[in-house]
Amino acid sequence: MFLRLLFVLLIALNIAVGAWLLLGQDDVHGRSATDAGVPELQLLSERPAPPAASASVAPVASASVAAAPAVSSSAPAPAAPVPAAPAPAPPPRQTSYTCMALGPFATQADMRSARTTLSNQAARMRSRQEQTTQTSGWWVYLPGGGNRDRALELGRRLSAANVGEYFIVSSGDQSNTISLGLFKDPANARRRRDQVISAGFPAQMSERTESVPEYWLDVVIADNGRSDWRSRLHGVGSHSTGCF
Repeated sequence: MFLRLLFVLLIALNIAVGAWLLLGQDDVHGRSATDAGVPELQLLSERPAPPAASASVAPVASASVAAAPAVSSSAPAPAAPVPAAPAPAPPPRQTSYTCMALGPFATQADMRSARTTLSNQAARMRSRQEQTTQTSGWWVYLPGGGNRDRALELGRRLSAANVGEYFIVSSGDQSNTISLGLFKDPANARRRRDQVISAGFPAQMSERTESVPEYWLDVVIADNGRSDWRSRLHGVGSHSTGCF
């Protein structure tokens, strides 16, 4: 019984040793101890020494690689394109102006009204007043002869000839002159003069003038075709004047 048990143990031991030899040693059967796709670890001492030729070539290759940036850095960079200059803007159109004097106005109120009317059309305006001489009438008279007595004697002769409506000027530059009438219409003045002359007296006629103010409005208007001041100011004269 003991021998049979010992024989069975020996057989089991042989089977275990054979299995270990068959399956437990990877190097014997050419299998790797690592998983597939995973690189095998290797000691530095197990790595083969690099050949001498490759050692001499490596510095040259590295030197050439290091020199490459120097060569590329010395080359001039391509010039950036210069943007085209914008086309010059056309010069602004010059506006021309007309300078006129409007008037004369009889009163300052008329001038102020015209200024208000043209306030949205004129570029500039200015008001001014001038003195002018205008006819106040026509005077028919007889020279008095230089003194009061002669003037009175001439007056009595006019009465005798039925020439009425006269008076003797007693003061001023024309003292002792016999006035025969002052007329607005020169035709009436000539008719009176001729009547007295036909009665035998040397009647004369002269124009009487006086200095009166007149008012003007100087305007500067742009020549843009939209100036219609004539349609707004009826009966107002105009003439060219200097610009201001």
